[in-house]
Amino acid sequence: MSYLELPLERFLEVMAAREPVPGGGGAAAVAVALGAALAAMAARYSSTRLADSGELATKADELRFGVQSLIEKDAAAYSLVLEIYCSDERSGLAEALSGAADVPLSIAAAAAEVSKLGVLIADGGNPNLRGDAVTAVLLAESGARAAGVLVNLNLDLAHIEDERRERCRGYITVADESRRRVLMDDDGR
Repeated sequence: MSYLELPLERFLEVMAAREPVPGGGGAAAVAVALGAALAAMAARYSSTRLADSGELATKADELRFGVQSLIEKDAAAYSLVLEIYCSDERSGLAEALSGAADVPLSIAAAAAEVSKLGVLIADGGNPNLRGDAVTAVLLAESGARAAGVLVNLNLDLAHIEDERRERCRGYITVADESRRRVLMDDDGR
C-alpha cells in the first residue's frame, strides 16, 4: 500500500516506527505538499482579488501532486542505500547515495516554487486566508531546509561534489526569502 493511501494517523505511526523509511525525506515532502495544498485553497478563495487565482491554484495542485509522489520515491531510494549497506559487498553505494540525494533535491525545488506561490497569494489574495498562505510559505521553507540537509548528507557520504549542492542552496534561498517577506509584512521580523 502506498503511504498516500494510509489514513493520517496510520501514516504517522509508520513514520514513528523503528523502521528507516519513511524518514526525513518523506517528512520534508509532506511538509511541502501541505504547503502546496494550503496555497491552492487560499488561491481558490482569492478569485475576487487575484485575476490569476485559478492558475495559481492549478499550479499549487500540480506542485502538490508532484511532491507527494516523492514520499514513495524517497523511501525507495533510501531503501536501496540501506540494502547496499547491509550487504557484504558495498559496490554501487556511491551511486545509490547519489540517487538518494536527487529525491530531496526535487523536494527542495518544489518547496521553492510553493513558497513563491504562497507569497503571491499572501500579498494579493483574500486577507481572510493570509494566515493559510503564510503557513504555506513556512511549510515550504521548512521542507526545503530539511531536504537540503538530506541532499548534503547523501552527497557527503558518497564523497560527491557537484552542482546539486549549489542548486539546493538556491532553492533554500528562495524559500528563505519568501519566509522573510511574508513575516516582515506581519510582524517586522
